[in-house]
This record gives sequence, structure tokens and C-alpha cells, in this order.
Amino acid sequence: MRDFLDAYSIQYWLESCPQGYLEGTEYGHRPGEKEPELLLDDPTLREQAISTTVQLVVGERCALAASSGLINAAPDEASRRFLATQTLDEARHVEIFTQRLYDLGVKKSELEDVIDAFANPNLVKFAEILLEKVDKKDFVAGVVGQNVILEGMAFHVFEMMHATSEKLNPKFAHTLSGTIADERRHVGFGENRIGSLIQAHPEKKPEIERMQRDMSYYMLATFADRFRDTASREEVQRMRREAGSDGAGSGTWQGANLADLEPEEMERLLADTILGEFKKRLARIGIEYQTPARP
Repeated sequence: MRDFLDAYSIQYWLESCPQGYLEGTEYGHRPGEKEPELLLDDPTLREQAISTTVQLVVGERCALAASSGLINAAPDEASRRFLATQTLDEARHVEIFTQRLYDLGVKKSELEDVIDAFANPNLVKFAEILLEKVDKKDFVAGVVGQNVILEGMAFHVFEMMHATSEKLNPKFAHTLSGTIADERRHVGFGENRIGSLIQAHPEKKPEIERMQRDMSYYMLATFADRFRDTASREEVQRMRREAGSDGAGSGTWQGANLADLEPEEMERLLADTILGEFKKRLARIGIEYQTPARP
């Protein structure tokens, strides 16, 4: 069994990631896989897919800026090396989700305009709170915000999206599989590394707890916007019809058949799952979870 330092080494990253679950892939999926014709031919579904993917790009751009910005703030060599590997992971995530936008028909010359048009303002605010800590070289708050809150959110969002895409869109599901594996490693680092630093700097707890509460609120507000949006509801219903009345293409996640859930129920399941994990992980590192307001 690898010790703490080996588990976050560049050698371990090489063996597990580029030489492991990503070997033989292109932009995270199997060579030759394409977006479903149904998605590309239906303007409503295509626009919703673009909108959803834009949120992923926005989140991963934030993660890239945060992980790279924290390298020189790290108090030890092992953390710097791990964050270097995480920076490359996040850069890959930005690239693969940007490539998906191109696959969905977004022109490269229009990329930034499309991102500006579809980026959820609450998600942008979520990112700003984290990046403010990173800009101040606050390693402890930055790692909690990045590797526990942002990555913890992304992990479960990707899991739910994978469950809904596995049969309807294998290309996207395969892309998500690699990002899920990456996020699992990132979350593990945040939890394992930061606990001792919290003990050494107990005065930082109130600030970190406020950050967690505020980031959690904007996360929930982002979910509310997405799941309660009329067009998103129509997308869910359309995908269900294409999957068939038995929901065979919808997937099961957290013990629930997603085909049986209304958008508001999916929103609540996702939010409660993520907040529950926040509470457990924060307790393990000595931070008292703060319940955010519900939008």
C-alpha cells in the first residue's frame, strides 16, 4: 500500500491517469465516438447540451486557475507536486469540455461569446469566492474551497450526468468517467492534506466556514436555475421519451431511478447528496459545516 507521499506523487499520477484509465482515449472518450444524431438534429436539445457544457467549462476554468494558483502557496514539496498534476488534470477537463462544445457545433471563433451568453451568474460568483482566496495565497482556505467544495460538487454532478448519459450518449458518458476518476483523487488530497493544517491554524476556521456557506449557497442557486428552467425541464422530458417509457436509458443514481424523478426531485437529490458529503468531509478535517440558505 502506498504511503501518503507516494499516493500524491507524479509517478503515481502517471501510472493511474495517462497510463491508466485515460490510455487509448481521445478528448476523454473512445476514438471515433460522436454525439448522438438526435442531439445534433434537435435545436432545443442541442442548445441545452451547449448550455450544460458551458457550465462545466466555467467550473473547470475556475479549478484550473485555483490549482495552478495554489502551487506556490503550498507549504511543502509533496503538495506542490500534487497540485502540479491536478493543474494538468484541470487543464485537460477544460480542453475536453471545450472540445465537446465544438462537437456540438460551436465555432472556435464564437467560443468566448457562447460561454459569456450561457454562463450561470451564480456559478460565476461561486468561482469568484474561491479565486479570491487563491489570489491572496491562502493555501488552507484555497484547498478547502477547491479540493473539498468545488471538487466535491463536481464529483457528484459528473456522477449524476454519467448515469443519465451512459446509454443515451456513450461518448459523453465516457468523457465523464475519466473526470470522475480525477475528481475522486483531488477530493482525497484535500481531505488528507488539510486536516493537519487546520489543527495548526484554528484561527482560520470561522473564515473557512463562511466561505463554505457562501459557496454552497451559490452552488444551490446554480442548481435551482438549471433544474427549474423551462427549457431544461423540456429537455429532461424529451430525453425520457427517447429513452422509452421504461426509463431504460436514464440510469440509476444514489438509489433512485432518474427516469422516475421530476426536475425538482433531481435537484433536491443532487443538492442533498452534495451537502451531505460536505458535512462529513468537513467534519473529518475539523471544520463545522454551515447550512446555506436555500434559493
